[in-house]
Amino acid sequence: MNSRLPSCVRLRLLEFLIQSARQLQVRPIVKYSALSLFSDRFCPALSRFRQSNDMESWLLHPLRESNLQLFSLVSIWISSKIHDSQPLSVKSLKLLGDKMIKEQHFTTRDFLEAVLGFEIGTANIAFKFLEELFVEFEGVARVGQLVNVEASMDIMDLLYEKEETSLLYYSPRNLAASILVATYVVTVPKQKWEFPVLPWVKFVTSCKEEDVLNIVRDILKHIFEPSSSVEELQGSFGTYPLH
Repeated sequence: MNSRLPSCVRLRLLEFLIQSARQLQVRPIVKYSALSLFSDRFCPALSRFRQSNDMESWLLHPLRESNLQLFSLVSIWISSKIHDSQPLSVKSLKLLGDKMIKEQHFTTRDFLEAVLGFEIGTANIAFKFLEELFVEFEGVARVGQLVNVEASMDIMDLLYEKEETSLLYYSPRNLAASILVATYVVTVPKQKWEFPVLPWVKFVTSCKEEDVLNIVRDILKHIFEPSSSVEELQGSFGTYPLH
């Protein structure tokens, strides 16, 4: 396998990670921190890891899909250690690996060795910003209770799986703001569009309204059927005051 992952392999690995997170019943913050570790940090750095003389571990030389499945499990483990007061045990990860990874059998030591393949740092992830936005939104607008949080996480899962939208992740704050707006458009009945969500998002995040709208259009384009909802939203709320 080349150091640059083929799109089909990347998709299978992300689906494996999401499915594993579901099997382990981890909290959303753990799942999305793991996705950030694996997709946004580890996978782009594979080329550097493989070329480094310091990374001669058999887990990366040669690179197999089953090895990368191990790294995706380890990303969940690391994320749980960061965010959970009682983190997942390596035993629980190994049991799941034995069940889900068919091509190879990994030992506890392999899991510990795989930890060395990560650059830790998950404070700046889109889901963390999105959680904060939902709390603030529900605090200032009654309609915030109608925005489906589960739908927003479905959107984020699909964005991670679709490589053509991976460029959206260059700004986690912009992405979080855009997912909130997209979820508002999709899950709140149109007759309830009473709150100036775009100006509010711009106000609380300092994101440019144009940047948010562009990402929302991308979300609707790649995940849902093409819709004029964004333009309708902008026309309805774009000039409303914040109070």
